[in-house]
Amino acid sequence: METSCRICSGPVKGSVDLGVQPRGNAFPKPGELAGEFFYPLIVGMCDSCAMVQLMADIPQEVRYHDQYPYRASNSTVHSAHFAGVAHRLLRTELTGRDRFIVEIGCNDGVMLASIAEAGVRHLGVEPSQEVAELARSRGIEVLPRFFDEETAADIRAGHGPADVIFGANVIAHISHLDSVLKGAVTLLGPDGVFVFEEPYLGAVVEQTAFDLFYDEHSFVFSVSSIRAAARLFGLDLVDAEPLAIHGGSMRYTLAKRGARRPTPAVAELLAAERARGLDRHATLEELNRRAERVRDDLTSLLRSLRADGKRVAGYGAPAKITTVTNYCGIGADLIPYVCDSTPSKQNRVVAGSHIPVVPPSVFRQDRPDYAVLFAWNHAEEIMEKESDFTGRWIVYIPQVRVL
Repeated sequence: METSCRICSGPVKGSVDLGVQPRGNAFPKPGELAGEFFYPLIVGMCDSCAMVQLMADIPQEVRYHDQYPYRASNSTVHSAHFAGVAHRLLRTELTGRDRFIVEIGCNDGVMLASIAEAGVRHLGVEPSQEVAELARSRGIEVLPRFFDEETAADIRAGHGPADVIFGANVIAHISHLDSVLKGAVTLLGPDGVFVFEEPYLGAVVEQTAFDLFYDEHSFVFSVSSIRAAARLFGLDLVDAEPLAIHGGSMRYTLAKRGARRPTPAVAELLAAERARGLDRHATLEELNRRAERVRDDLTSLLRSLRADGKRVAGYGAPAKITTVTNYCGIGADLIPYVCDSTPSKQNRVVAGSHIPVVPPSVFRQDRPDYAVLFAWNHAEEIMEKESDFTGRWIVYIPQVRVL
């Protein structure tokens, strides 16, 4: 399978095939399973700019809607992280008079809450109405739209140029990345910066984290692909900073061409990526082979536990669970339920695999023998919360093992 790159129009060849998949964050109600949306989850790399991307393009209106269930504030780790991001920006880019920050995909306002509290002029851009209302309830000004070049022009006309544009776990979700980058050029002031953080391709490859591929992740970025994309639209990559969050992310900083000098970290990370082959199809092909081994080992373990009469539950229902359960063919026969603390996901089912999602109280009352940790990037937080669990945890990243 081959298509054209969404960024540079170069040839893209599919290398990772995770089968036919539903939307990662759909979580339908049990009585609303008819007409589920499915698409081929195949991931490829551009020969020209090395951008890793989904071969299929799912319309953003299908992925993000008024009932979108993700709430960033539900995680104490995420809340602390974004408070730290806000305070860092307040110390660096948002000093002085009348500074202005725009956050793309502000969700429930977990980051902008600290900005608003500091009295700094701000605007959150959030297309999902329910989470936008949560942000507004925290005193945050929100524009209920998708971010693109037109939105950026309207914001600049109404609010003036931005000193900072920020996005977290959202820029890689936007298939029209070209319009986002054009919008950044339109909206930024002369010395403004576009700062965003996303799951990092190097971490995905290193950890065999194939479950980070799903419909919302139109791209998985690397330093080299972001630098190439930025250059196409009059921007420079001026800094890149590895982060531990989400199992391994990267924070990128872009500025208008010539406005800032790149830090030494950019050249160092580019050299490291070349050495690791993050710009080669063979690296993704090897990731595909390792994902197949995880699939086979996980299903074999779960079938063996079922044959032995052991009770297995799932813990955590991030979008990743949809990829794993559908790719591996895991349904409620192997995992009768998965618990999650997000109220908007409870009493629903995982798309495609139809595993029921229940509150954590069910897990504590049921006391299963084993629990598959689908929210593996929150392992420490979850294990501390469930310290009374006397069963054993099953993890599958980077390989299947019982803890």
